[in-house]
Amino acid sequence: MLLKTSLRNFLAHKGRLVLSLVAVVLSVAFVAGTLVFSTTASKTFDRLFSSTAPDVLITRTPAKEVAGTQQGAKPLTLPAASVRKVTGLSGVKSAAGQISVTNATLINPKTDKAAGPVGGSSTTIGAWVPVPRSPMEVTSGKAPSGSGQMMIDADTADHSDLGIGDRVQVINPFGTFDYTISGIATFKGTNPGSGLAYLDVPTAQKDLLGASDVYTSISAFGDGTVSDSRIKSEATAALGKGFDVKTADEQTADGEKDVGSYLTFMKYLMLGFAGISLLVGGFLIVNTFSMLVAQRTREIGLLRALGGSRRQVNLSVLVEALLLAAIGSTLGMLAGLGVAQLLIALMSRAGMKISSSLEFDASVPIASYAVGIVVTVLAAWIPARRAGRFSPMAALREHGTPGDRATTRIRAGSGLLLSLLGGVLLAYGASGTGSSPAVGAGVVLTLIGFVVLGPVLATGVIRGLGAALPAMFGPSGKLAQRNAMRNPRRTGATAAALMIGLAVVTGVSVISSSMVRSTNAQIDDALGADYLVQGDQTGLTPAMLKAAETAEGIAHITEEKHLPATLTAPDGDSNDYTVVAVSKSFTKDFHFPVKDGNGDNAISRGISVDEDYADLHHLRIGDKIEIDYGNGHKQSVPVEVITTAGSTLFDKQFYIGIPTVARAIPAAEMPADTGFYGAAASGADKDKTYDALQKALHAYPQLTVQDQAGFKALYLHQVNTLLYLVYALLGLSIIVAVLGVINTLALSVVERTREIGLLRAIGLSRRQLRRMIRLESVVIALFGALLGTGLGLCWGISTQRLMKGQGLQLLSVPVVTIAAVLALSAVVGLLAALVPAFRAGRMNVLGAIASD
Repeated sequence: MLLKTSLRNFLAHKGRLVLSLVAVVLSVAFVAGTLVFSTTASKTFDRLFSSTAPDVLITRTPAKEVAGTQQGAKPLTLPAASVRKVTGLSGVKSAAGQISVTNATLINPKTDKAAGPVGGSSTTIGAWVPVPRSPMEVTSGKAPSGSGQMMIDADTADHSDLGIGDRVQVINPFGTFDYTISGIATFKGTNPGSGLAYLDVPTAQKDLLGASDVYTSISAFGDGTVSDSRIKSEATAALGKGFDVKTADEQTADGEKDVGSYLTFMKYLMLGFAGISLLVGGFLIVNTFSMLVAQRTREIGLLRALGGSRRQVNLSVLVEALLLAAIGSTLGMLAGLGVAQLLIALMSRAGMKISSSLEFDASVPIASYAVGIVVTVLAAWIPARRAGRFSPMAALREHGTPGDRATTRIRAGSGLLLSLLGGVLLAYGASGTGSSPAVGAGVVLTLIGFVVLGPVLATGVIRGLGAALPAMFGPSGKLAQRNAMRNPRRTGATAAALMIGLAVVTGVSVISSSMVRSTNAQIDDALGADYLVQGDQTGLTPAMLKAAETAEGIAHITEEKHLPATLTAPDGDSNDYTVVAVSKSFTKDFHFPVKDGNGDNAISRGISVDEDYADLHHLRIGDKIEIDYGNGHKQSVPVEVITTAGSTLFDKQFYIGIPTVARAIPAAEMPADTGFYGAAASGADKDKTYDALQKALHAYPQLTVQDQAGFKALYLHQVNTLLYLVYALLGLSIIVAVLGVINTLALSVVERTREIGLLRAIGLSRRQLRRMIRLESVVIALFGALLGTGLGLCWGISTQRLMKGQGLQLLSVPVVTIAAVLALSAVVGLLAALVPAFRAGRMNVLGAIASD
């Protein structure tokens, strides 16, 4: 009987449940799509790595391990004798020396720009050596043969509009080299986003490595008689120290780790979409079932009068929610396959080719149904409990549930307590003595507090917001104001969805705006250089330095090198860092934010450390730090300056003079420059000098030349990239929030059918009726926007104050952004009301009056 009643009610109100169904579908679709995408991508790259990895790969062990590719690093080489040693090992069928470098740039002379894959990453250039498991095959033309030929991959050829017979250039620390494309190679399986170019072995050794009979790695293939581990142990013993030997399984694990970090980022980003959709969708579901329960008051009373228990009424509503969840989860899981295909298409456009054949396991349906059912049933639980508390007679008289006033007092008290407690924690964080956990707890408590307080605040705030409506829009305005105030609980729940999204938007906007303003101020204070020259991962060559120094109007060029090193403080604590080696003129281009010591001395005689490092190791000026650059290159240098904490440019940085480093590292092992800083001569026109510098470096298209304004714009772009990501994430919450407003208004129109009929009967026109509903929607949206903006400002300001010592020294409130958000909220409310207003205007007056 219970199931039959629930099914009948569900089918009777299926039109009213559609928008709640959409919220469930959206939420589940992002969860399912993310899991399918990550599983498909992982298995695609698993197959790529396992099918192309040699049985054993041998490379030279770097002096110091660094994360990622060290900019400007010279390739490590192995002698040809090592290949012969590996070839002679038992169980080795064949071994081949390989050459692959990333410190060279491939240039398309037709466009005078770097050629590469779609994603914009640099192309790897090496030697074409046929091996049993090559990831590439020649599909057009022929493999390179001779000093003037090169083969490139098909994706790079398509993206850069290159073909057989076209000219290309390679620029690296050894010079500029010209080649003609002899062939096109295609990936046998998946292209992980790389661009590849090949020379023959002798040409690659001479042009890429500057020496003959050397390689960057050795690929060994077994004959099946011994295990890969056995070959590894024998190769390690035969070659001695200084070599990194890995089996196929270890190579595959490394490849999965590198690609996995990016895929993990994508996974959590998409799960973030799902989380926001779930949170905001929960309010929509609560609203839907609350209104359905209110509309069925008489029906529920009749069930209670016929002997239905509270438990049965409660379960009846929950069964309806379960049906909605089951349907929504199923549709969401199917929609998730489309989301996964969309993600794969986006990755393909970015240059990373993933198999279009979707793969998933049991985690997809388990997660889809778990998320959809749990969220929906939990959201419907509160309305279900409320339905179960209806007494038969009260329900039949269509009175409200008893205890509403007491419930309001409890809601007001608990919401106020949570908000005050959260406010105290935010204020504590903003005082400068607080901590991140305190601010985080304050954010959560104020959010929960405002959600609880929403219905209590609704009456007063909307009375103020709608005060002008009667004067501006007459009866329509007055009715809109009263309708929004009539059911504060429904209004509060509807506005909460918008409030959450806009609170985060406002908070992030305050933080990002403060970050940009603070960094710009630090750049103005610390940066004395007029120009900044940066390269890609290839580094900058002496020829580039000479060209920059000869530009008309340039007073000097400062070099910058990055060196991985182990620093040992006087207390004996050792840690790996990157030391920044610079020219003596660095102190003219940058002004150290000095807490103690002398910046000039740091470059000429010792090293600079930041305040946090100095405090951690109790350092004073003159204390010695031991630096180990690897390969036996060590030196002891004094601390000559301690920089003040809170500087984006100097925190966690260790500056030392290039001449100082040169006393420990031979010139042949010194890494390439990672950047130049330039200053215009006294009296020179800075704009003309900027043009002259760009012209002097025109032959090196891989370089980026910027003035101070460009440097600031680059940083602003980096901040905005993160900001746009957050806005895109929150855009989903706005979409679901709009669905919530539409649902609320649509159900309220059904709920007020008789009332609308009476209003039309006494003379309210269709136009006035539609305007009433639109104004009601706008007022509710603005209510949520005001609460969200206020919360977001509190969050943003508290976070900025907390991070004042980490670089966010200046507060900036983006007034234009906040005003735009409020205006957008009014538009959102207006758009959300279009369909409900249209439906209300089409009602038959007599039918509406006669409705029960």
